[in-house]
Amino acid sequence: MFLLPALLTPAFAASGLSESTVRASAAKVTKADFGETSVYFDGPTGQLQSLYAGSVLLHPGQQPHPPHQHPEEEIVVIAEGNGSIFLDGKWSPAPLGTMMYCGANKLHGIRNTGKTPLLFYFSKWKAGA
Repeated sequence: MFLLPALLTPAFAASGLSESTVRASAAKVTKADFGETSVYFDGPTGQLQSLYAGSVLLHPGQQPHPPHQHPEEEIVVIAEGNGSIFLDGKWSPAPLGTMMYCGANKLHGIRNTGKTPLLFYFSKWKAGA
């Protein structure tokens, strides 16, 4: 029974992330005007300086922020809804099942262009332990 709290929070150990599975109900959720962000993993690993992974639920017509850039590489997968992804200086349709890869320090963004919520999963990482 004393191990249960470890299963209910995003995975992080004192020395970095530990191997684990995290249910959606246990992810750290932050609500905002655009929708909500759920963080499943956040920290260093044995091979990465940082790993940040989770999901974002966007309300129709919303985006979490304008196109931006950061030092991590990133993958995004559209799991529900329809949207548009900004990459290489242009917006492109991003229907259900679309996957995006963006290199470090490249301008990118996402927005919900549909009439229903858009759910996407993301994973960002920075190499070097």
